[in-house]
Amino acid sequence: MKYYCRIELEDGLYGVTFPDFPNIITVGKDIDEALAMAHEALNDALACDVSRGMPLPKPTSAKKGWYPVEVLPHILIAWQIRELRGKLSQSEIAQRMGLSYQAYQRLENPVKSNPTIKTLERIAKVMGKQLSIQLV
Repeated sequence: MKYYCRIELEDGLYGVTFPDFPNIITVGKDIDEALAMAHEALNDALACDVSRGMPLPKPTSAKKGWYPVEVLPHILIAWQIRELRGKLSQSEIAQRMGLSYQAYQRLENPVKSNPTIKTLERIAKVMGKQLSIQLV
C-alpha cells in the first residue's frame, strides 16, 4: 500500500505534503532527503493512528509529479488485522484464537506487534480468510 506526496521547492527547501493527510508536513534539503523524510513522517503518523484504532483513508490515485511513499509492512499488517475484526471485540477474537486479550491487543498495535507467520495463519483461520504472503 502506498500514499502519494507532493514535493515543492520553496525558500531553498523541498516541502512535502500528503493529499490524504493534511496534517503530515515535512521538508528536506533536496528531493532524496525530502522523500526520506516523507517516508518517516508518513509511517510514524500511521503507526500512531493504527495503534489508536483509527481507520486509514483509501489512498488517492497518483497524479503527475506526485511521489509514492510505501507503508511499512508491520503497520499494514496491524491495520489489516483490525479491519478484518470488523465489529467483533478484541476479547471475542482473542478467545477464538486461544490468546489472552492483551496478546491479541498487541497484534493490532504496529508499535508492539511482531506476529509470526503461524500467528497470522491462526488469525486468518479465525476470521474465515486465507493468508497470502507475497514478496515483490
